[in-house]
Amino acid sequence: MPELPEVEALAGFLREHALGAVIGRIDVAALSVLKTFEPPITEMQGKDITDAARFGKHLAVQAGGLWMITHLSRGGWLRWTDNPSATPPKPGKGPLALRVHLFTPEGLTPAFDLTEAGTKKRLAVWVVRDPQEVPGIARLGPDALEVTELDFAEILRSTTARIKNSIVDQSLLAGVGNAYSDEILHLAKLSPFATSKSLSDAQIHTLYEAMRTLLLDAVDRSAGQDAARLKGEKRSGMRVHARTGLPCPVCGDTVREVSFADRSFQYCPTCQTGGKVLADRRLSRLVK
Repeated sequence: MPELPEVEALAGFLREHALGAVIGRIDVAALSVLKTFEPPITEMQGKDITDAARFGKHLAVQAGGLWMITHLSRGGWLRWTDNPSATPPKPGKGPLALRVHLFTPEGLTPAFDLTEAGTKKRLAVWVVRDPQEVPGIARLGPDALEVTELDFAEILRSTTARIKNSIVDQSLLAGVGNAYSDEILHLAKLSPFATSKSLSDAQIHTLYEAMRTLLLDAVDRSAGQDAARLKGEKRSGMRVHARTGLPCPVCGDTVREVSFADRSFQYCPTCQTGGKVLADRRLSRLVK
């Protein structure tokens, strides 16, 4: 799933390539992707793109006083093409969900596609006059790169949830998902099962610094990357996430995994849990 660094990079990519362009035809290949119908998405046609922004893990494009906001979910992505087909796509065929044709000030006619891999279709698009009309944005907590350390500490002490769950809860903290939370906890040398409320001041400080260091580094590495290369850039920077069975680059211990019904997370026992291996079962519990 694209998280804060990738969505920030996609917004930057659109600011560089799409600002000032006029939106032409919008092809909707998967009607289910649209979560709003008033105003209609066709109302954006003929309007100049004036901004591209990020709200948590939501990607947004502004044109003519309207916002087209996208949550890419687990399998979604944005793809840019300089020479799009003039033929409208056939509904339900392939990963394409929506295509936005553009006319640039230089006379070019590129397009950007919203695509989704896999069979579970969760990619969502809203057209609104105010981003706060999107329920997921209205519920967002402070952004992970804007929250102060004091507010971060208050957020963690307000919940009894596991720290892994706390930092991916978008209503508490916006922008961090499963992959970067694994990396942040590894850098901070904290167990994913540590209770948020029980963390010491020193642990909270370490976690806050790890979060900022890792996210800022990922944003820097992603900035200026072509949209098509961002996924590879994300994977190249991972030390434990999606590296089950490989050696930890810090201590050499084997990276382990805990699986849930529809997701998993990775960690290093030596770096994070004092050598204890967390039980890898659907109802995951710490090995006693």
